[in-house]
Amino acid sequence: MQDYIKVVFRTRREGYYLNEKEYPIQPEMNVIVKVERGEDIANIVNCAVEWDKIDKKPDISEISSIKRIATEADDKQLEIVKTKEEETKKKFLEMLKTQSFTMKLLQTIYQLDGNKLTFFFSADGRIDFRDFVRELASEFKTRIELHQTSGREDARRLGGLGMCGKTYCCVSFLRKFNQVTIQMAKDQNLLSNLSKISGPCGRLLCCLHYEEDYYLKKSEDFPELGEVIHYKEKKMYVEKNDYYNNRINLIADDRERYILTLEEFKNIRKQNNGKTSS
Repeated sequence: MQDYIKVVFRTRREGYYLNEKEYPIQPEMNVIVKVERGEDIANIVNCAVEWDKIDKKPDISEISSIKRIATEADDKQLEIVKTKEEETKKKFLEMLKTQSFTMKLLQTIYQLDGNKLTFFFSADGRIDFRDFVRELASEFKTRIELHQTSGREDARRLGGLGMCGKTYCCVSFLRKFNQVTIQMAKDQNLLSNLSKISGPCGRLLCCLHYEEDYYLKKSEDFPELGEVIHYKEKKMYVEKNDYYNNRINLIADDRERYILTLEEFKNIRKQNNGKTSS
């Protein structure tokens, strides 16, 4: 089976297409593709994706070929569409004032041919906006979609700089959100201050996912938290493992603390005949 072209639309939706006409394509190139209601412009992410590498496999019978590489005329049309989106945004906000609910408009995106208009918004809780959609369809004379976003999606759409000083990962290169769990924070000794490891989206930092494999590998050589050894004639408990510096923090019942290197800890454990007690 041939490889597929992975593209991302301006709405952040991803899609897969074929290059049956063998256009000279490459990543970051804009192409015109068929969509449910006409055609739209999309940006190539990957030129050769194998079928078994696709996470959410689309209906193979519905995969079509890219229509053409975007031309100068398409680029001009896109600029016209972007100007129209700004005008549409203002009208939307005026119409929103008459509604009983509150929402924050994040982004307004027209399909390139104008056959669909999508509004992305955030709101507290669920909103019944069916009547509002009908009003919008009557005003703009096209297919309307209202999409309520999550905190992570908001951060991706609005953009910004992380605590590392670089553009958010979800804006610069991260194509899909990874699952980041409290267990990862625990594995990395970061549970003491969750606010410092949470991003502007309100969720745990994606960095924790990137570094998890490192910590899991390092932890294989370290004792479990709570492990007991006898040191300086005291019963000591492993309070914290410092994976970067290869050190182990011990604490006694009287709250006295000691810090040992990993090698020192292993020697003491050997002297204790490898025995542990609770």
